[in-house]
Amino acid sequence: MSDGVSTGSTDTDATVTITVNGDEVAARPGELLIDACERSGTYIPRFCHHPRMAPVGMCRMCIVDVDTGRGPALQPSCMIECTPGMQVDTRSERTRKAQDGVLEMLLVNHPLDCSVCDKGGECPLQDQTMTFGPGESRFIEEKRLFLKPIPVNSNVYLDRERCILCDRCTRFADQVAGDRLIHFLDRGARTQVNTFPGEPFSSYFSGNTVQICPVGALTAVPYRFKARPWDLQEVESTSVLDSVGSRITVQSSRDRVLRFQGADADAVNWGWLSDKERFVFEAYDHPDRLTGPLMRGDDIGNRDPDGSALVSAPWGEALGAAAAALSATTADRIAVIGGARLTNESQYAWAKLAKGVLGTDHVDAQLGDGLPAEVVLGLPRATIDGACTPGGTIVLLGPDPKEELGALYLRLRHAVVHDGATLIEITPLSTGLSTHAAHSVRIRPGEAVMAVEAMFGGSGSGALDRATRLELAAAGGAIVAGGPVTVLLGRTSLAESEGLVVDAALALNDRMPDASFLSLLRRGNVHGAIDMGLAPGLLPGRATLDEGRNRFDGIWPHVPAHRGHGTNAILEVAAAGGIDVLVLLGADILADVPDRSLARRALDGVRTVVAVDLFATPTAARADIVLPAAAPTEVDGSFTNLEGRISLVVRKVTAPGTSRPDWMIAVGLAERLGADLGFASVDDVWAELAAVSPVHAGLDREVLAASTREGVLVPGGMPLVRPAPTEVPDRDRDLFRLVVTRSMYDNGVLMAHSPALAGLAPGTRLVVEPSDLLRLGVNDGDTVVVTGPGGRLNVVVGSDPGVTRGTAHVLFNQSGLDAGDLIDASASVTDLRMEKAP
Repeated sequence: MSDGVSTGSTDTDATVTITVNGDEVAARPGELLIDACERSGTYIPRFCHHPRMAPVGMCRMCIVDVDTGRGPALQPSCMIECTPGMQVDTRSERTRKAQDGVLEMLLVNHPLDCSVCDKGGECPLQDQTMTFGPGESRFIEEKRLFLKPIPVNSNVYLDRERCILCDRCTRFADQVAGDRLIHFLDRGARTQVNTFPGEPFSSYFSGNTVQICPVGALTAVPYRFKARPWDLQEVESTSVLDSVGSRITVQSSRDRVLRFQGADADAVNWGWLSDKERFVFEAYDHPDRLTGPLMRGDDIGNRDPDGSALVSAPWGEALGAAAAALSATTADRIAVIGGARLTNESQYAWAKLAKGVLGTDHVDAQLGDGLPAEVVLGLPRATIDGACTPGGTIVLLGPDPKEELGALYLRLRHAVVHDGATLIEITPLSTGLSTHAAHSVRIRPGEAVMAVEAMFGGSGSGALDRATRLELAAAGGAIVAGGPVTVLLGRTSLAESEGLVVDAALALNDRMPDASFLSLLRRGNVHGAIDMGLAPGLLPGRATLDEGRNRFDGIWPHVPAHRGHGTNAILEVAAAGGIDVLVLLGADILADVPDRSLARRALDGVRTVVAVDLFATPTAARADIVLPAAAPTEVDGSFTNLEGRISLVVRKVTAPGTSRPDWMIAVGLAERLGADLGFASVDDVWAELAAVSPVHAGLDREVLAASTREGVLVPGGMPLVRPAPTEVPDRDRDLFRLVVTRSMYDNGVLMAHSPALAGLAPGTRLVVEPSDLLRLGVNDGDTVVVTGPGGRLNVVVGSDPGVTRGTAHVLFNQSGLDAGDLIDASASVTDLRMEKAP
């Protein structure tokens, strides 16, 4: 506990003995009385208390008789820490009368509308009134009335009449999310929770306030009036939207998912979810979902999208056509891109099909926006808990966690704000954590290695300005003097090659051999995909091709002889006509690959495209064969998060139409190729994986289920591979280095098909540092001519003080400006010339 906020980590060796209702209880030092009583089996009613936030004692419902040696007195158990010899009575007459009075006071103005309230059936106020309340009301006067409901944002409605002023939502916004956008307004009997005029509750995490609200004051628009709690069935599963792997409960009624709720996993998300994770379930139930296979008429291999339309086809015919295309070419002319959407089991099945049956190693789950698998696994691996160690040091060399990995951001923010961790940022932009950073250093693409040199007194930092070098030297001093160091590693810009990030990571590893690294690769189950072999040069269980020849002998038909290409190289070869069949596993390369021109040219150069997806994406619309896959709520399997923690994905509803789990599609395709993958169920897949992978040996669904919400952290690591350093061209001061990053909301296919999320994408324009705008002689909102790898463009320019001088920033996959048309994937950095439009 720190600053009164529970971190979930306690010293279990020392205990404090207290007496609760005559029984001795061993409490932890500093533990709140209400928590110690609940842990020992004595529940004390409460409304304002939440174990993940600082106590405030607002509701007074948790008042109990406490004797600390000076005689018994009524005290709020959420505000008092356990001390030796404390005597507690939660059943005394005084306690019951106090709790009765609190409830009667809360119900004075609370509307008795349980029959139409979404919280009815899961409402703590309702439950505690029945258990501890007076049983009848003495109040006959008119209750306080407010206009209702009012939207505090597009997804959360507020009913002020129901609010009991518990301070949970306001504390969450302030203490947890850091978005102080919802407050107490007015005074006395008119006190209310609300937002200020013109300032909506525009937080990425607003849905959490709905989940923790103890009454029906805050409700989520996607769930309003959809079902009663007793109509819902639920399973505990894993959010696969990003690589954090937040634990969730999936709630459904009549075979439709109606709600995701956060589950409190101490090692992962603490019960918090981003709104993107919470509301994405709407996309899985969208009527635009693919329900059956599609084929481009009878002419497979026709690369003119207008030549024949995609039409419905039976599964047998579609799989047969895909098998025929694969059989008609050689292994080196087959490639597989994608797979981060899949479960571990489906990834293994596709890796076995691609590498063990087809014989190709041109396989990559990353879409040109990640890092080499050997580097991710070769660097010492950190955990989320390790990164958030109180008093530790966090070095951010990657994207903004608030924009890309929301639940991880909340954990990191807590560590820095409440637990005394020191944050050092080395990024081209300010981030959601910049205001809390001890050292926030802005660098341009290509300068990360120089920044590391400057931190530790190296001589290779001359291109950095003096102020930046001094700040970096101070940051290096903080690292030397601080506690354990965790580096958050990822792509700081999609317009910067992965090699530059790898070079900086290796330099940090050399300078700080005891530091650990936490991957910020964002794509769903991408870390599972690496472990399952959906990466060039690797086989399941993190085996190299040479190591796998013996390990997979007799289990796989064969192992590829040579290392294959990653996504960008695959697309380059495809654009040159060197790929005959391209299989896309949930990969919309026209939207996901940073270099948009490269993706278009690759699709034009491929003879046959097979897309396995949930929706008819722009890329799937150009495919020759489209196979419908089941969504995460419709499959059983497992998921590996960014720290290597494996947890279960549990099926809750039926897939639409004839959609199939991805592993089943791989099995069906293998059969038509004359091969038997040997899988009839998810358990069969895992059994083979556990037999060939030392990393996964001894694990199965029973073991994972027994691990409760925490999952199982598998050992990490493989020999670190050091690629050749990436060359960086000298910076021309008349040019601007392009920085391309992601926003929490974009125009991705799942966002577009989720009504709660569609329309939240902010859009983008080209922005530069204000002094650069002055140097160009233009004003915010003017049009400039930008010359880059894609030619000349007229774009609107803006200013942002959070951008590094000499750079130009654009958000990826947004309306307003297509960043993919500016990026050159073949270059280590992308430079732009910017001139005032005539």
